[in-house]
Amino acid sequence: MIKAGIIGGTGYAGQELVRLLCRHPHVKLEGISARSGAGRHYADIYANLRGITELVCEDFGGSSLIDRSDVVFAALPHGLSGEIVSEAGGKGKKVIDLGADFRFSDVKVYEEWYGTKHPCPELLERAVYGLPEFNRHLLGDAKMVGNPGCYPTCSILALAPLFKEHMLEEGSVIIDAKSGVSGAGRSLKQASHFCECNESVKAYSVAGHRHTPEIEEQLSAIAGKKVTISFTPHLVPIQRGMLVTVYGRLKKEAGAGEINRLYKDFYDGEYFVRVMEEGKMPTTGQVRASNFCDIGIAVDERAGRVIVCSVIDNLVKGASGQAVQNMNIMFGFDEKDGLDTPPAYL
Repeated sequence: MIKAGIIGGTGYAGQELVRLLCRHPHVKLEGISARSGAGRHYADIYANLRGITELVCEDFGGSSLIDRSDVVFAALPHGLSGEIVSEAGGKGKKVIDLGADFRFSDVKVYEEWYGTKHPCPELLERAVYGLPEFNRHLLGDAKMVGNPGCYPTCSILALAPLFKEHMLEEGSVIIDAKSGVSGAGRSLKQASHFCECNESVKAYSVAGHRHTPEIEEQLSAIAGKKVTISFTPHLVPIQRGMLVTVYGRLKKEAGAGEINRLYKDFYDGEYFVRVMEEGKMPTTGQVRASNFCDIGIAVDERAGRVIVCSVIDNLVKGASGQAVQNMNIMFGFDEKDGLDTPPAYL
């Protein structure tokens, strides 16, 4: 058994981590610290976990939880995890950061898009980007992992086979993405109030969303050359779930069957990526509360475009489930451990 500590555990991603780790066969959840809620029983904050955990939230600033843990999850907004990651790494602990601070190789890109100085740029070169389907070979020896964002996870998995095979015209890729309201976090914001988002869909951060450079950096690594995409996210009135629809112009003619076979071959052996049968498209409902990414492919032969739909649960494969998958690889466990519950369709 290993001991896991969660720093910043009272947000939605933190709650998912607690839910998943409580049933992990090789993990003892050692403790949860919180910026708000210290001294409260965790099950009083999240009543769904009554009888599952008796943990009491610890003070956010204390080092005791780090000292007692083998792996530390930092479930914090960007800019706040630097001190935690630095301290935990300095003590020989393995660290998985669910925020944005360790997702980029270039500190200048981070500072430009997030509008703040990086808390510890000297650590960036030690961090591994935690998308297991592409960096599994690096994760086994990793001490520090930058867990990908939800939009990048869904988008990169949707596009990787096409970029790997250089099938798309440069500059032709458009990503139309939609996320449930839980993606906005648990903090009170007017835009995520019930009356603001119910019965309404809106685009936001158009032509300037912070996940754009993360997607471009990873797709560029896969393609072996610089990639530029257009990315537009939308908020839809569902609690959880993410649907990404990507469009790209094909360099040469290819049918849906050919591209479907490409995807099935590319993701062969990847348990958490499920490619739909030809002609079928996925729904967010079929991956709810799971670590799966489901992908469907179509070709608009008239327009010469390929269309790929990708769905994930933004809180699981898009955050906490992927963090647990990364932890499993880092410690040599089966990747499915703690993540093998079927999706909750309803």
